[in-house]
Amino acid sequence: MIYITRRESFNAAHKLSRKDWSEDKNTEIYGKCANPNWHGHNYQLYVTVKGEVNPETGFLVDLKWLKQIINLYVIDKVDHKNLNLDVDFMKDILASTENLAIAIWDILAPHIKENGAQLHCIKIYETENNFVEYFG
Repeated sequence: MIYITRRESFNAAHKLSRKDWSEDKNTEIYGKCANPNWHGHNYQLYVTVKGEVNPETGFLVDLKWLKQIINLYVIDKVDHKNLNLDVDFMKDILASTENLAIAIWDILAPHIKENGAQLHCIKIYETENNFVEYFG
């Protein structure tokens, strides 16, 4: 079993807020992240896939292909967007980094499986000090 990781970057705005809570309750729970005027991050996305090396190509997966899949299905949809308002796969989902990682997993896993590998981990750095890892 071998693991390979591709890193991509995107910039996006979001707000942590539940519609069924008051502004005061959202601020109490989410602090500055509940800012009614949004806030943004320079995210780093790491997509790790695992499997066996193809003896013919010497690759687990072609990294150009993995980059294209990540960009087509994720980066093109989230970069310079508002996660709460503009991103179809985050519609009606609280735009936490945890939920974003799960949504990205759900999008990418079938495409990676079709190419003979398995998605192992989605890691998203929201800030230099905060990141989420999701293993499905």
